[in-house]
Amino acid sequence: MAAPFSSTLQRKFGMPLSFNRIYQHLLKIPVQEATFSRRGFDQSEPLKQQRLEQSGLSFLRGYHQALAGATLHDLEEGLNSVESEFRGFAFEGAAMGLTLLGRLLPWRKGGLKGFLDGPGSSHIYMVHVGVGWALARLPRYLQPDISGLDTLLRWLAIDGYGFHEGYFHPDRYVNNQAIPSRLSGYARRAFDQGLGRSIWFIKGADIYRISGTIRTFPSFRRADLWSGAGLACAYAGGLDQQELLRFQMLSGPYAHYVAQGAAFAAKTRQRAGNQAAHTDYACEVLCGMSSDAAATITDVALNRLPPSAEVPQYEIWRRRIQELFAHRLKV
Repeated sequence: MAAPFSSTLQRKFGMPLSFNRIYQHLLKIPVQEATFSRRGFDQSEPLKQQRLEQSGLSFLRGYHQALAGATLHDLEEGLNSVESEFRGFAFEGAAMGLTLLGRLLPWRKGGLKGFLDGPGSSHIYMVHVGVGWALARLPRYLQPDISGLDTLLRWLAIDGYGFHEGYFHPDRYVNNQAIPSRLSGYARRAFDQGLGRSIWFIKGADIYRISGTIRTFPSFRRADLWSGAGLACAYAGGLDQQELLRFQMLSGPYAHYVAQGAAFAAKTRQRAGNQAAHTDYACEVLCGMSSDAAATITDVALNRLPPSAEVPQYEIWRRRIQELFAHRLKV
């Protein structure tokens, strides 16, 4: 007779047996998954590649800390020990881990809601993106209900889903330009915004490869891809001033979408208190203003967002910012 499943698990994981230890093992993502060589990404200049790989490693650090089942206080301390420039990625990873555990171990206390109400509050944008990674990893019957997230920012979860699919399945979603059949309406656009961010990593922050890749997509998808690429450019970094100028030029008629993405990156860092020099440089070039000024524009654009049954408030917010930059950049 075959040994009971519980006995098999006890032999494999040792005593005492706990669901938390089992899930830590089953859900663990090896650190090699964040390397260019493992992902098959385009090789890049050493410093650019190191920066982008460090972003992925910081994400995994936060993810594994959340899986370890620490209290929110201990989790916060661990995440805040990550270098400021990369800390947001760690909070994003923690959000993914907490979302997964919340669906697989629903009796656990605290979890994502406690994280959002507590240590994750200042990183609210990255936390919502991290939820999207869990969407991509869980079967449909276990997926979190994003309608319970912030009404405005819930679309960032779909953005995170798009980033995950591009990052882990570039051949299907970037090279072959697949669109998940489960998505419809505006969700497909939010997916492309995240996919645009993933292209920044897949192409090693090489502006010519990035622009060339986006040009291969149908025209109706390019604006959202450029917006995502602009956000990644300003948040993850990797370009010097001359490359930033060239990147803006390559975006052509989509320069105001790139600027809107950069402004989102500036606001994300401003709220989290982890401002970075490369975000300042990116906003100076792509937005024509400081990162603080760009972040302020995103705040002003939130004023009196009209309710709409057809266009999500999130998209109205983005359009307001894009229109302002279109006027400023004379696109």
